[in-house]
Amino acid sequence: MTDWKLNFRAVMGRAYPRIIGASREPSWMLFDIFLPLLGIAAYIYYYNYMGAPQAYVGFVVLGGVMTAFWINVLWSMATQFYWEKETGNLQLYMLAPMSRMAVLGGMALGGIFFTTIRAASTFIVGVVVFGVVAQITDIWALAATFILTMLALYGMGMLFSSLYMLYGRSAWHFSNLLQEPIYLVSGFYFPVKALGFWVALGASIIPITLGLDALRQLMFSSPVVNGLMPPQIELLLLAVLAVAFIIASKFALSYMEKLGKREGRLTMRWQ
Repeated sequence: MTDWKLNFRAVMGRAYPRIIGASREPSWMLFDIFLPLLGIAAYIYYYNYMGAPQAYVGFVVLGGVMTAFWINVLWSMATQFYWEKETGNLQLYMLAPMSRMAVLGGMALGGIFFTTIRAASTFIVGVVVFGVVAQITDIWALAATFILTMLALYGMGMLFSSLYMLYGRSAWHFSNLLQEPIYLVSGFYFPVKALGFWVALGASIIPITLGLDALRQLMFSSPVVNGLMPPQIELLLLAVLAVAFIIASKFALSYMEKLGKREGRLTMRWQ
């Protein structure tokens, strides 16, 4: 079997549990769709009480939906090899003849599909319940922005996954540390430019910052959108981030694999 066929089958095989297997428990879908609405509702009622413009309701719904992708990257991508090590499965990945990037690619593909279905359902319910009015100016630019955001975001998850591979429980703590602060600096519930241009620009190393900012500008025409940069520039930066993170993850994975093998603790529990 040629390498590309082997790696393609590895991608499909690793994506399968996340696309099909997760749907075997219907109650999870109910929780994943409706529970995020509770957090969204809290911000919306707060903004309504403060008399914020109606566009902020759309900001909150979109930001609340995108949290699903950030959580999926942290807990189903970045820490995946750590959990595989804990359960004793990592050595199987190391012994298998396919590329480890194919394994990560399958995780990303399955994670994007699984999370997109639930995020879209949450968005639709949020639009109906809270009366969000979107004014999409360019459907193709919107689709391209979403796709590039996912590529860059999951590329970052692949990079984190390779870096976490050797650091045991520290990786789990680091994911906990990153989860909440990113909601603030990435502007999940408000225009990120409100933090100041340079702070927002620094936060743009996290792809979801640029992705959210561009999506809001393309979906809501209100002047309160206050975009950080024009969507076209953000689209270009997302493409650069996607390529950079994927290439960096490949080099980091190879380096960490060699380092782990040399030190003899790649597939062992190590605190």
